[in-house]
Amino acid sequence: MKLVTLSTGSGPRVGVVDAEAGTVRDVSDLLPAGSGMLEVIEGWAELGPLLAERTGDLPARPLDPAEVLAPIPIPRRDIFCVGKNYREHVVEFSRSGYDTPDRSEAVPEHPVLFTKATTAVTGPYADIDPHHGVTSEVDYEAELAVIIGRGGRGITREQAFDHVWGYTIVNDVTARDLQRAHKQWMLGKSLDTHCPMGPYAVTVDEVPDVTALVVESFVNGERRQSASVKDLIFDIPDLIATLSAGITLLPGDIIATGTPAGVGIGFDPPKFLTSGDVVEVAITGLGAQRSRVA
Repeated sequence: MKLVTLSTGSGPRVGVVDAEAGTVRDVSDLLPAGSGMLEVIEGWAELGPLLAERTGDLPARPLDPAEVLAPIPIPRRDIFCVGKNYREHVVEFSRSGYDTPDRSEAVPEHPVLFTKATTAVTGPYADIDPHHGVTSEVDYEAELAVIIGRGGRGITREQAFDHVWGYTIVNDVTARDLQRAHKQWMLGKSLDTHCPMGPYAVTVDEVPDVTALVVESFVNGERRQSASVKDLIFDIPDLIATLSAGITLLPGDIIATGTPAGVGIGFDPPKFLTSGDVVEVAITGLGAQRSRVA
């Protein structure tokens, strides 16, 4: 099932999308009053079968991209993120000399983990604020994001997928100069609008083999990134096991799994985003987002 959060005059509402037909059915009236995507995820054991049974009885209408918000517009806490999780990205990042003056290409021994502020989240078709005067090195990073369904701590690799509710797309937009200046990555990763998310939250049953998904990005129509999820250095079970070893994961938590090679800083000279650029991020079966740099 592909779910969206819709912007309406009466507040955000949840919809179920038929991507092939380009239509949406507003299912909020089937849900407990006041429910958003987080409540749907938390109550999926009961709400999933209800939506599967009754959504088809509701009227469908064309889906207008302008009404699509991030699937989880306000996550309950910061987004968990992973750096340097594709081998070719490790190589390009190292060769840039960004954080390794000797330009070494060491693959991480453990996941490189950081967080991205919830206030960075924006819709899949919303503009990206370049934050002139704050940064001059805005970069793009196409990523598969995991949405946790069942919380827990001490989750093993073998149990990991039992805790996955679904998947979405994230563009981990990054201010490279801030990332460099402040050493810790949080600030350079967390400027407002620097986390386009969606368009859909796709339930795990629609993705029988997540490793077969292909992650791509385009800038002004030029393909910049393309890689398979099977190329992750630390796979989804690794990430869930590592995070949950001492942190309780919660329903609705988002884990952005890392970006492939082809980011702007990997070029010589770097290809940072500028006003007027259009960035598209697509993942097999999860849809595509399109963001203009304001």
